[in-house]
Amino acid sequence: MTPLQEQELALQLVQVVEQAAIAAARTMGRGDRKGSDRVAVEAMRKAFELMPIQGTIVIGEGERDKAPMLYIGEEVGAPGAADGGGEHPRIDIAVDPLEGTNLCATGKPGGLAVMAAAEEGGLLHAPDCYMEKIIAGPACRGAVDLELPVAENLKRIARCLERDIDDLVIVVLDRPRHEKLIDEIRKTGARIRLIGDGDLSAGVSVAIRGSGVHAVMGIGGAPEGVISAAAMRCLHGVMVGRLVVDTPELEERVLKMGITDPHRIYEAHDLAPGRRIIFAACGVTGGFSGGGMLNGVSFFAEGCRTQSLVMTLASRKVRFVDTIHLETPPGPRGVRMY
Repeated sequence: MTPLQEQELALQLVQVVEQAAIAAARTMGRGDRKGSDRVAVEAMRKAFELMPIQGTIVIGEGERDKAPMLYIGEEVGAPGAADGGGEHPRIDIAVDPLEGTNLCATGKPGGLAVMAAAEEGGLLHAPDCYMEKIIAGPACRGAVDLELPVAENLKRIARCLERDIDDLVIVVLDRPRHEKLIDEIRKTGARIRLIGDGDLSAGVSVAIRGSGVHAVMGIGGAPEGVISAAAMRCLHGVMVGRLVVDTPELEERVLKMGITDPHRIYEAHDLAPGRRIIFAACGVTGGFSGGGMLNGVSFFAEGCRTQSLVMTLASRKVRFVDTIHLETPPGPRGVRMY
C-alpha cells in the first residue's frame, strides 16, 4: 500500500463504517442487541464488496469461523479484486461493525461502527479473549506499566499531564471484575467515569486533548484492544496490554495463533506494527464515551446524516467527515441538514 493508496483508501473505508452505522442506527432503542449487531455486520460486509482491495479479516465476528460473514480469514473486496494482479492493495482488516451493542439497543450514546486496516501482518491476530489494558495520551509515553500498582501509574500520568491526581478522570468498564481496580483508583483521589460499554471509543478519546478523559484502565476485549492500538498509533497515544489467558484451552488456542508468550506485555506498536495504518469510525448513537466527539446518525425525509472519524498513520491525517446520504430527491426547499 503506497502513501497515495493509503489516503485514497482511508476515505473509501469511511463508506464501509457509514453503511454499518446507518443500518445499526435504524434499530436504536429496540432492545434487540443481536439484531442490531446482525444488520451492522450485513451492511458492512455488503459495503466491502465495493472496495478496490484484496482484504483479509484478521479480527472479526467469529474467531472459530462460526459467523456467517466477516469471520476470521474471510476475504473481502470488490469481486475480482483478488485476481487484480497486484493492482489492488492487499491488506489485513480488523472490524467491529457495532461497538457497543447494548448502547444501540438501549439508545444510549457511544455506539460506533469501527474498523482498522494495515498492510499484511500489520495487525496482531488477537484471540477472542480478554486483555488487561492501560490507555493514555501522547504525553504519557513510557510512563505507564502494567506491572506497577494502580496508584503509581496514576501518579505518573498526573505528572506527565502536569496535573494533580484528583484532577484526573479515569474510564473503567462497569463490571464486577473491576471492583478492586475501582477501589484502588478511588483511594488515590482520582475521579472515575464508569461506562457500561464502549471502552474502545473511550480509549480513542484519551489521546485527543480536551476530551475530559485522561486514561482508560481495566480488562476488556483483546480484539477491541488491537483496534484501539491502531488508533493510538495514528494519534501517537500510549497503550499497554496483556492477554488474560486463564485456562489451558485458551492457552492452547493462543499458541495455535502463533503467540508463543501468552503473558507478554504489548505496547501499541506491538499490537498494530504496520507502517501504514488506517482507523475509521462512524457514530451510531452519538458521542465517544466521555468525549462527545461523534454525532450519531440522524434521519430525515430525504435520507440521513452521519459523522465519521478517519485517521492515517503514514500520511498523518485526522479527518472528521460529515456526510449527507440522500435516499430520495430533496423537496422544493432543498435538502434538510438534520
